[in-house]
Amino acid sequence: MTTGAVLAGVGAWLPPAVVTNTDLCSRLDTTQEWIESRTGIRERRTVSNGVATVDLAVEAGVRALKSAGMFAVDAVVLATTSPDRTCPAGAPEVASRLGLGNVAAFDLTSACSGFVYGLATCAGLIATGVAESVLFIGAEAFSTFVNPADRTTAPIFGDGAGAVVLRRGDGDEPGAIGPFDLGSDGRHADLLAVFGGGSRQRAANGLGHADVPAEDWYLSMSGRAVYQHAVARMTASARTVLDRAGWSATDVDRFAGHQANLRIITSVAQQLCIPHDRVLANIDRTGNALAASIPILLAETAASGELSAGQRVLVTAFGAGLSWGSTVLEWPDITADSLI
Repeated sequence: MTTGAVLAGVGAWLPPAVVTNTDLCSRLDTTQEWIESRTGIRERRTVSNGVATVDLAVEAGVRALKSAGMFAVDAVVLATTSPDRTCPAGAPEVASRLGLGNVAAFDLTSACSGFVYGLATCAGLIATGVAESVLFIGAEAFSTFVNPADRTTAPIFGDGAGAVVLRRGDGDEPGAIGPFDLGSDGRHADLLAVFGGGSRQRAANGLGHADVPAEDWYLSMSGRAVYQHAVARMTASARTVLDRAGWSATDVDRFAGHQANLRIITSVAQQLCIPHDRVLANIDRTGNALAASIPILLAETAASGELSAGQRVLVTAFGAGLSWGSTVLEWPDITADSLI
């Protein structure tokens, strides 16, 4: 019997403010048809009234712990690319606000690949005996990092948080996570980047923010190149992890790809020969929530019954870095509340 990290609970939360394509078109030089045809997105949720990433993470964490029937864990890991502060990490504050005590807590940054990278990290904590159980949260208030006047990026991104509870268990039981495939290609780091605010900008310009072009505070994206890399990397990674798991594409009951763009998700599924009716998607209502997108998707489809016990699930993601990763699991018999 091998030790594994087993999924014990799942939960998610979306901020209540809904931004529709109609809302965006009132201030951007675009149309509803253009946005939906290129992204598959009709609306997205965004933070307001001072709500930030840690607030979202706490809400999702509450729901995941409830799903798992647990009131304590040994560690909290937060995956985010939109932290409340540059320093310190948000995870300790999340742990405190959830009443989890002085547990190990840290942040992880891998953009849209953050959920898969975080699952691998949490599995490592459990495998090495550092923790018996981990609350892992992907949370993003990334709309605050997107230029509201940019017709290329403003329609794509949404906010929210999704969380899972992992526990030590049998590596062969339902809910056991893995194997994994992870990769990166830093030669293309500038294809998706926020250039302002980091040490490179400060080293070049000091702290004189007036010297930094306004656009550097927002996301810069080379859409066509990102699309091409995303399809190629997600497809290759998924094939690798299926091979490591001893699965074929026909063994996959549900395909949970990162919700970046509906055309990307569809293209990857087609290249993997996974039928359309096995593809999970909620991007039309959530937009791209980066590290939060996959756990939100899993929580929502588990609550609706679209994802159920015994189904074999393929998870794959791609994001800035460039980075990508995939994993698999057999969905366990757990409960999940509908999104609020």
